[in-house]
Amino acid sequence: MAARKRSKYGSKKPLVPARRAPTPRGVAKAEPVRPSVLPKRASVAPTWNDPLKYVRSLVRDIPDFPQPGILFRDITPVLADPRAFHITLDAVAERFIGEHVDAIVAVESRGFIFGGALAARLNASFVPVRKPGKLPARTDRVSYSLEYGKGELEMHRDALRSGTRVVVVDDLLATGGTAAASGELVRRQGAVVVAYAFVIELEALAGRDRLGPTPVVSLIQYS
Repeated sequence: MAARKRSKYGSKKPLVPARRAPTPRGVAKAEPVRPSVLPKRASVAPTWNDPLKYVRSLVRDIPDFPQPGILFRDITPVLADPRAFHITLDAVAERFIGEHVDAIVAVESRGFIFGGALAARLNASFVPVRKPGKLPARTDRVSYSLEYGKGELEMHRDALRSGTRVVVVDDLLATGGTAAASGELVRRQGAVVVAYAFVIELEALAGRDRLGPTPVVSLIQYS
């Protein structure tokens, strides 16, 4: 007989531990989960009435880059956030729904990030514009000026057919030199630039004025 002990409330309870229900054969016993190994709860992004406000909130300012006196708009936090990246791509793609777009011409290097994904969304071909010496086949080359120096760009000579309808894509529109140079490479092959598309536009630098009458799409503007 199990020993009994009187509790402070006067009742007697057996000093026998409670028995656990038997585990069915073939079923492994579940190990208790330690709090230290529980996954951390993912942070929840704030909800905005205007999705592009959320994208804009992730763009960070980097002063004195790449040269002193220049305020760089860094879009890498946007790329790191899946929701913001999808919002950005969908917002650009929506501008061209119903349009006849044959190819996306994207500028090295951040333009590639958006250009490739946009080409897939619009069922269009992707054509890279690169710095000299990066493309293996015969190229056309153009020189241009930008807000902090000069540069050159190249595109394969057989990248586009005559009459191909093209959207030139880059991450940012500043003075418009890079975009204008890319448009010139497109036109040299007899193709047509139907629009320029950017994630960010620095309006104070009047880059769209350099692009002539061609439509310009930008999602986020800084004055």
